Amino acid sequence: MLRRTSLAVALSVAALPAQAQEMQDPVTTFTLDNGMEVVVIEDDRAPAVLHMVWYRAGSADENPGSSGVAHFLEHLLFKGTEKRASGEFSKIVAANGGTDNAFTSYDYTGYFQRVASDRLDLMMEMESDRMVNLQLDEDDIATERDVIIEERNSRVENDPGALFSEQRNAAQYLNHRYGVPIIGWRHEMEALDLEKAQAFYDLNYSPNNAILIVAGDVTLQEARTLAEKHYGPIPANPDLQERARPQEPPQTAERRLVFRDPRVAQPYVLRTYLAPERDPGAQEKAAALVMLSEILGGGQTSVLTQKLQFETQKAVYTSAFYDATSLDDTTFGLIIVPAEGLSLQEAEDALDATVAQFIEDGVDEKQLERIKFQMKADQIYARDSAESIARRYGGAMTAGLTVEDVQAWPEVLQAVTGEDVIEAARSVFDRRKSVTGWLMASEEVGQ
Repeated sequence: MLRRTSLAVALSVAALPAQAQEMQDPVTTFTLDNGMEVVVIEDDRAPAVLHMVWYRAGSADENPGSSGVAHFLEHLLFKGTEKRASGEFSKIVAANGGTDNAFTSYDYTGYFQRVASDRLDLMMEMESDRMVNLQLDEDDIATERDVIIEERNSRVENDPGALFSEQRNAAQYLNHRYGVPIIGWRHEMEALDLEKAQAFYDLNYSPNNAILIVAGDVTLQEARTLAEKHYGPIPANPDLQERARPQEPPQTAERRLVFRDPRVAQPYVLRTYLAPERDPGAQEKAAALVMLSEILGGGQTSVLTQKLQFETQKAVYTSAFYDATSLDDTTFGLIIVPAEGLSLQEAEDALDATVAQFIEDGVDEKQLERIKFQMKADQIYARDSAESIARRYGGAMTAGLTVEDVQAWPEVLQAVTGEDVIEAARSVFDRRKSVTGWLMASEEVGQ
């Protein structure tokens, strides 16, 4: 079965035209005089365009005591401006046959519209308008504050796994804002007001803190002309400072937590380790950790799945995860859901033994090559989606990486060796920098 999968992937990649395998993303960049970076991704296969503005301002950039304000402001940007009434923005997008939405993460807040390419001028006009002309009042604040609190109720308070993740994250980060939930702590969300929202907006929503990405049926000259027309006149914010966040002190003590909730149907063990992120010009360690996560828990042929689910049948689910695209230190995680009759302690011991044996045995080179083949195929086929490419660049650039880093990343991944992976495993699996959490319904530890 493994040989068949490997062969299928190899043939899939080999069947791709050599030219497709070698080509770079059709990306061009330039910077407006006010400091706004612009990324243009040309793809004329359909008469549609994706217009995105990414701000280098996420929940980890909030002031202490104002958790959730970045996400709160994301909602508020759909209120009125000096030119348009509250809610009119999305109505105009829809009336022009498009869709729009927004998203908030630790490191960024983003807004996008997907429209016919001849509507790009209108989208830039509206987005540039709300970059500087947002008009808020106390009614807007009260209404949208209720909305985000209800969102927290539905997504977090009603989900034991989400509550557990919040507690584990808070334990993982001793000082960094990554330990604070993106949506915010409830008691601080309830205190969000016009002053806090306006202050975050005034500081962070400026062209010199933004990245404009235009992907689809557009030429570089068209994008440049429209960007200079709509975003170019907006002055840079001279008060904007370098992103200076509280950093982690040395982590020297393993942390453990047990989260009990009667709603839990399936207990599990989750451990995370503090791990390095991708750094500009030095992505090799992160690439090795990406490969480590795939080898350990990336699917049916992964080490954890093969050993713990198929061979010993001690687990019904296992996984490993690592998010390389992060401005500051991120985490590497391992999960095991025990089989029926196995305690959480027994599951944790089995997980640890399997990882230790993997480090001792080393990497299966055939598995590593199979993963590289699959990654190469995925990267090639991802070029069929302008949105996929746009999100790749936006997420990376708001995390401090460059266009050159993004373009070099596939080859950095392909260069990872088995020795690199084991070295990464030895480095990241430091229990002093870990949090081990048990999610369970029972009051009896170990069940």
